[in-house]
Amino acid sequence: MKNKIPKIKYQKSKWRFILFSLCLLLSTFYFIREVNSQMKIKLPKPRSSGGMSLSETLNKRKSWRSFSSEALKLEEVSQILWSAGGKRLDAVSGATRTYPSAGATYPLEIYLLVGKGGVEGLEEGIYLYLWDENSLEKISSSDVRRDLAFACLGQTFISQAPISVIIAAEYVRTTGYYGQRGIRYVHMEVGNVTQNLHLVAEELGLATVIVGAFSDEKVKRVLGLPNNLEPLTVMPLGYKK
Repeated sequence: MKNKIPKIKYQKSKWRFILFSLCLLLSTFYFIREVNSQMKIKLPKPRSSGGMSLSETLNKRKSWRSFSSEALKLEEVSQILWSAGGKRLDAVSGATRTYPSAGATYPLEIYLLVGKGGVEGLEEGIYLYLWDENSLEKISSSDVRRDLAFACLGQTFISQAPISVIIAAEYVRTTGYYGQRGIRYVHMEVGNVTQNLHLVAEELGLATVIVGAFSDEKVKRVLGLPNNLEPLTVMPLGYKK
């Protein structure tokens, strides 16, 4: 009997340790999930009808480099990002997005840069657009408009715009399927997205311009992009000045 008592105590301690470890893991999981959910911002539901006609937006579309400091509304930001690459429903192929993608590989990621006071109800910082949820995930809390303008070869009008939309690509999503030909497809998709942005800007009475002159490495550092993403275009947006 004397030899069995330590063994029982050891088994009890072992199970207590296992239960404690499981509780700790579960607590950590729920804490991380709660933190992540707090960093996500659900955007207002975008509208899919109404507004200016396509013919009118095409006729009015132009590049604009002078922006008012007036803040955008969160509803406008939602409409902009959804138009750029949000989720739509197609009866034939299921859930797709607002621009076509070769083989539905969707290599593009959409980032939103917000200046201080640039959007009503939204803090300054850098956000990743979560297209399937129509929401934003906060990456940084800094107003880096001046840094972005410097990375874009000193184009100061970028620092004056309330927001900028940056399109980046993970080429391997498409080249892994189509080989080197996929590079061309990625660039075609960027063209589709930028045209969407131009047209929705006109519909909302906003101004924008496509910026392609920048240092790739500097833009990546400003936005904190992961190594697998390459910036392809910057589009500042705001009310016309």
